[in-house]
Amino acid sequence: MHIGFLTSEYPHANLKPSGGLGTSIKNLAVGLSNSGVKVTVFVAYQNQDDIYNDQDVKIVSIKAVKHAIFGWYNERKRIQKIIQKEIDKERIQLIEAPDWTGISAFMKFTVPIVIRLNGSDAYFCKLDGRTQKFKNFVLEKTALTSAQEVVSVSTFTGELTKKIFSLKHHIKTIHNGIDANQFSPIESHINEGQLLYFGTIIRKKGVLELAEAFNLVVIKNEKANLLLLGKDAIDVFTKTSTIELFYNLLTPEAKTKVKHIKEVPYHEIKNYISKANIVVLPSFAEAFPMTWLETLAMEKALVSSNIGWANELMVDNKTGFTVSPKNHKEFAERIIELLNDKQLCESFGKAGRQRVIEKFSAEKITNQNIEFYKAVINK
Repeated sequence: MHIGFLTSEYPHANLKPSGGLGTSIKNLAVGLSNSGVKVTVFVAYQNQDDIYNDQDVKIVSIKAVKHAIFGWYNERKRIQKIIQKEIDKERIQLIEAPDWTGISAFMKFTVPIVIRLNGSDAYFCKLDGRTQKFKNFVLEKTALTSAQEVVSVSTFTGELTKKIFSLKHHIKTIHNGIDANQFSPIESHINEGQLLYFGTIIRKKGVLELAEAFNLVVIKNEKANLLLLGKDAIDVFTKTSTIELFYNLLTPEAKTKVKHIKEVPYHEIKNYISKANIVVLPSFAEAFPMTWLETLAMEKALVSSNIGWANELMVDNKTGFTVSPKNHKEFAERIIELLNDKQLCESFGKAGRQRVIEKFSAEKITNQNIEFYKAVINK
């Protein structure tokens, strides 16, 4: 079996920076390769045309090209030709693409197209309470309605996406997986009182709510400190820096206990997770976040949001605490409870890792995907 992936991001030193979407695609691609499946990843809109081999996965970097007219359409058709040529040459049997911005819209191949729901622009706009650009909606709906099959990383995301776009597809759920051997507990010194947030500094991830909660935490625990790890983003509502908005919400005392690191290499994230006392991820908008899986796999107590997808990943009061991000008081209380109870942190951590191994291990998720691909190809 030979599977192709079309994406605009993928973690590799020679490609543009990648986020959680790229990480989830790489985890699946490597898992498939380790199981004997041939994999080619087409990474569009890059700075150069090139081919790389990484962990037995073939990566085809496709340089972005500007067009005089109808740029978005003509570029898609150009990418389609490049991929189709590789399909014919290498006998690729299926192409998978994410839903985000409808990257596969208006592309047609001689093999089935599968769309995996990791969270479309429409989906995140719905969760954020924002109005989506009409063009983005059209591209995403076109891609989805023309796909042979649609699979979702969470049931919540699948159901909401189906409602937003009035889809007729049956949407199968296959959760994201993680290599629990790669993300495993590391013996290291714990920074007492340290709360870790990692990911883009953006409103939809609940960082502004985290500021309000942290103001309450420092009142009750003088050792509490917060490390923010991630790039700043321009806020969608105020059109200003989100990290500035964050700092403006902090009390003078809380400001002295916050540190922000803009960027670290992906392979170093594990070290920061291992040294943190507690991980805090109060997101409003996710599909099935890799950051949460990484946290649980490394046996860290997690205080997260309680929205939709969270109930498929977390078990409240067992793998951590799930709280509404808007309930600043309760969010702060749960953090304080964990800061004051080392044994509870350890208990949550062990339960979280066990849940990852049982439900979301790379091996289990890879096997589910292989069976899914076989069914699509055999149709």
